[in-house]
Amino acid sequence: MDRSADPSEDPRILLAGTADWLDEFAETAETRIDAQTQVVSTVSEIRAACGDRSIDCLLTTNRLSNATGMELLRAIRADDSTLPVVFAPADGSEALASEAVAAGISEYVPISDPHEDAFQELLDRVEASVHSARSARKIRDRAEQFDAIFEDERTATWVLDPDGTLLRANRTARELAASDETDVSPGRPFRSLPPWSHDEQLRSDVRRIVERARDGSFATAVLTGVPGGDDTHVVELSARPVETDHGTTASILIEGVDVTERVELERDLRRSERLHRVTLNNMTDTVLITDEAGEYTYVCPNVHFIFGYTAAEIRELGTIDELLGEDLFDREELAETGMLKNIECTATDRAGREHTLLVNVREVSIQGGTLLYSCRDVTKRKQREEALATLQGTAREFLYAESHPEIATHVVDDVPAVLDLDASAVYLFGRDDNRLRPVAVSPGMERVTGTLPEIPVDADGPVTHSFLEDESLFFEDVHAADIATDPTTELGSAAYIPLGDHGVFVVGSTDVNSFDDARRELADLLAATAEAALDRVSRESQLREQDRSLQRRNEDLRAVNRINETIRSIDRALVQAETREEIDHTVCELLTAEDRFRFAWIGDVDPATETVVPRAWAGHERGYLDDRRIDVRVDDTEPAGRTAATREVTTVANVAERLREEEWRTGALACDFLSVVSVPLVYNDVSYGVLTVYADARNAFDETSREVLAELAETIASATSAIERRNALVTSSVVRLEFELTDSTFVLSRLAEESSCTIAYHGGVQQTAEGSDVFITVEDVPVDRVETAAMDLLAVESVDRITVDGVGGVLRLRLSRPFPALELADHGAVLHAVSATPESTTISIEIAGNADVRHVSDLVADLFGESTLRSKRTIDRSPGHLRSRVFDRLTDRQLEVVRTAYYSGFFESPRENTGEDVAEMLDISATAFYRHVRAADRTLFGVLFDEIDPTLVSRS
Repeated sequence: MDRSADPSEDPRILLAGTADWLDEFAETAETRIDAQTQVVSTVSEIRAACGDRSIDCLLTTNRLSNATGMELLRAIRADDSTLPVVFAPADGSEALASEAVAAGISEYVPISDPHEDAFQELLDRVEASVHSARSARKIRDRAEQFDAIFEDERTATWVLDPDGTLLRANRTARELAASDETDVSPGRPFRSLPPWSHDEQLRSDVRRIVERARDGSFATAVLTGVPGGDDTHVVELSARPVETDHGTTASILIEGVDVTERVELERDLRRSERLHRVTLNNMTDTVLITDEAGEYTYVCPNVHFIFGYTAAEIRELGTIDELLGEDLFDREELAETGMLKNIECTATDRAGREHTLLVNVREVSIQGGTLLYSCRDVTKRKQREEALATLQGTAREFLYAESHPEIATHVVDDVPAVLDLDASAVYLFGRDDNRLRPVAVSPGMERVTGTLPEIPVDADGPVTHSFLEDESLFFEDVHAADIATDPTTELGSAAYIPLGDHGVFVVGSTDVNSFDDARRELADLLAATAEAALDRVSRESQLREQDRSLQRRNEDLRAVNRINETIRSIDRALVQAETREEIDHTVCELLTAEDRFRFAWIGDVDPATETVVPRAWAGHERGYLDDRRIDVRVDDTEPAGRTAATREVTTVANVAERLREEEWRTGALACDFLSVVSVPLVYNDVSYGVLTVYADARNAFDETSREVLAELAETIASATSAIERRNALVTSSVVRLEFELTDSTFVLSRLAEESSCTIAYHGGVQQTAEGSDVFITVEDVPVDRVETAAMDLLAVESVDRITVDGVGGVLRLRLSRPFPALELADHGAVLHAVSATPESTTISIEIAGNADVRHVSDLVADLFGESTLRSKRTIDRSPGHLRSRVFDRLTDRQLEVVRTAYYSGFFESPRENTGEDVAEMLDISATAFYRHVRAADRTLFGVLFDEIDPTLVSRS
């Protein structure tokens, strides 16, 4: 429902927020004011609902799932300044109210204690806002409509006070007065205005219509002798009252139209009445009289017999050149002889039919006319002479036709010339579905039959009978035919002639008895010629299709072999690559080797400039990338920029298209780049850049090529990610990045906020078949409160206590979805620590010293939402440090047991939990627990004393 709808319609209210009372208020609104309501909690849902302008009012609290009410209000006002918005915060304040008013709020109603009276007040405010908005919209619409009518340049318009004094006058009215502005200034009596102020009769007529309009009636008057310019005019005035909603006259609207030309035309027509009668009594052919410019001064009423137009329609066509053609005769020759006879020309009537005319032209002087044309229709005689010649030409045209529809069109187009009939059609048989389709239909056939339908071959009727029986049918009277035809058709006579196995040729006329022997013979000859042409095209089409099929197969085989060879060589190179730079350069070099493609490059997105920066390239570059800025935008015309923005494959099949519209195409064409494809290098939603390939042929990248390059891009990104992970394992130093999360959707952020405590994570995540197990440390509050809050989160499946210490402890959370630490590890990054408070969350991530920080930042944004990088520092580590060596030797079960034992205080002195307590937590026997602990001890001390360099141990 549009917000400009009738104010009496039921209001539609959108309720935004997470407050519990919103659902109860929605029921109250639906019951008391028949409102239609919808409750949503996110900004995206709200903006989508408001975007189509289908709601009358937005009621929002100050708390939404991902924003505040003030943030929502600013977003809504950026899109729509007229939508009524009622702000109902839980706790109101003068500062919040002032901020809301400044942001454009409609009503401010704090709801600290939702109850009946509060709901009623809120409901009253909503109704008032809806009614006010609808009324304002209605007033604006009426004002816009009135202004459009008032400023119509074709009509002089005045607006009067009910007492007859002038309020407003448009430009046309002032021009009609032909006076200065002061003569038509507001406040003067309308009857005293120029141009009727000088004449008592004119003033009397004006006064009469004003008084009638004042009494609530519509009135008109025709004023003659109205001065204007160098002559007088005839003006038709109309006056109507403009009433208020209470039925009283608010103003009077007067409109004036200059009808001088119409009155003069009527007078001229009366003067020429006698001439018309004389001409009609003495002329049998169509007669037209014009001036030297070709403008008509007289049109014979019987003009429709030849041209199908009325006399008035002939005049509307323009000059006589539009009817008979330009350069019909030599004016100098006519001046010498005074008359030219039997000028042959072709004219088209209203129905689109062409006529052959013999025209006589003579000089005259009749009421402004100087040239008299008498036209005689000799179309039938001419058609008979041209029929056989046209048929021969049709046969020649068939020799060059390349398709069945083209031949059918030729047949229909030539029917008027060959058979002198304008209703024709050609049905062609579709072997795929056994239907006869009208592929070519003349305008004359559409006029008498309407749109011709497709006909199944098993249907009854003359078309299918002629096709199946291979029999020509001629009906002199269609409605008296033995075979059922359309009883509503306007065809009088018709012929149905089979075209072999190809279809049926249909021709007819609205007249009966249209097919004499000569016309039947010509129809059969035309159909036989068309059938021969259809046979030829079928044979040639079959041969061409065979050739094309063989050629496509050969080209596809060559392309597949070439692509497979390229991909195999690139795969081998990726396996052997040691660095990211080696991957990039190897891919570009192999893609352009042996002229596979003309040029290839890999670019990275520079977040500072929002551009794609080349990092590797190969092939015939010829300076294409020099000084070229490639912006990362969805609407960027350069394929690499668009792919970087959308992460989708971008293909340009022909660089030469729109050459002057997009600057990059000129540079590409100068380098012989005729087609381009750009593919994103993405692995696990992390972008590693863009690969763009150029070819020296148009349409070089078909669907197969694009799919192969897209798969290659995934392989390149995967290989790059693998190298980053490998570097993270062998590097001698790591970079620790600290991010502050600004999005509270992270599970530990939500848990800290819901339980009002501090939560810490210092490593320790176990992926099992049931989900991810995460160990967290709780501070500031009792553990049971955190347990309760955690179970209310959808992301948490179960909670286990590990240790409890007053107002804190260690918990193990089993999550229903993978913990972000696992995704980070897949990209060579380690989630080192997390610290979450009710107000903010900070995460610490370690990456290899040579890893790309930007990729990690993008990955953090994907996993945690909006975030800000707060610090970055380098930490030196030995490549064989103790942690990795021990973890590599422990089984998953051993690691789970000792981690649980550590966080439960088993290794503290005194112990916070015994071995039997920890075994119970893990649901295993005490014997199994001690066996796993001893195995972990052996592994740890074995690495420490047998493998670690004593000097390294002493340094650490």
